[in-house]
Amino acid sequence: MNRVLTQFSIFTLRETIVSAANKIFSNPRLNRCFSSRSEDPEMEEFTDYLDNLKNYEKSGVPKGAGTDSEDGFDLGRVRRLMELLGNPQSKFKAVHIAGTKGKGSTAAFLSNILLAEGYSIGCYTSPHIQTIRERILVGRSGEPVSAKALNSLFQRIKNILDRAMELENGCLSHFEVFTAIAFSLFAQEKVDIAVIEAGLGGARDATNIISSSGLAVSVITTIGSEHLAALGGSMESIAIAKSGIIKHGRPVRWC
Repeated sequence: MNRVLTQFSIFTLRETIVSAANKIFSNPRLNRCFSSRSEDPEMEEFTDYLDNLKNYEKSGVPKGAGTDSEDGFDLGRVRRLMELLGNPQSKFKAVHIAGTKGKGSTAAFLSNILLAEGYSIGCYTSPHIQTIRERILVGRSGEPVSAKALNSLFQRIKNILDRAMELENGCLSHFEVFTAIAFSLFAQEKVDIAVIEAGLGGARDATNIISSSGLAVSVITTIGSEHLAALGGSMESIAIAKSGIIKHGRPVRWC
């Protein structure tokens, strides 16, 4: 239990720092301190690949991109990428979390409860503070994925990513590709369950490709006015966007 509470505190602190970091990302002079150049040298090719993709965490999210409308992100291209990868998201059960505040700490709390009960887990959160590996926890240790494991998977599926990028005319984003990599890793490691934090909103978030049959439960945390323009301009539209992770016939919890 002490470990659970410690991890919960760490993720709560992380959310506070990340909230400030999101503001820094919009400043091209300051966001260099979050560059992937601080990553393990073993991951250089991988991080270079990601750095060449559109990163909305740094450039800012377009108006309406998180809404379930013609302005929203295209989930079709994520589904097509996943199909090329063998639909890894269908090979594990998932807890899907959306909300304005508390997503990361909720993901940490649930993950560590599952670890304490002996489950092999996957945990996917965003963004990160020091290394992109922080976004993916896998196995029974509760530690970030190793540089070796992440690089090995990237090398194995790189040709598929290249093909998908060509088919989508280069439109796959940093978050979409990294989400596909995380889900592929969870499938490869045969995790018992994955705890997935939505990146933006829910309805059109790249993580929202989990089918009803693969969803253990949807969790909605506190709703607030962050990313107002990207999520439709009102508290009602934000709530609708985030409730997009709810699936027919599957349980949902509010916290």
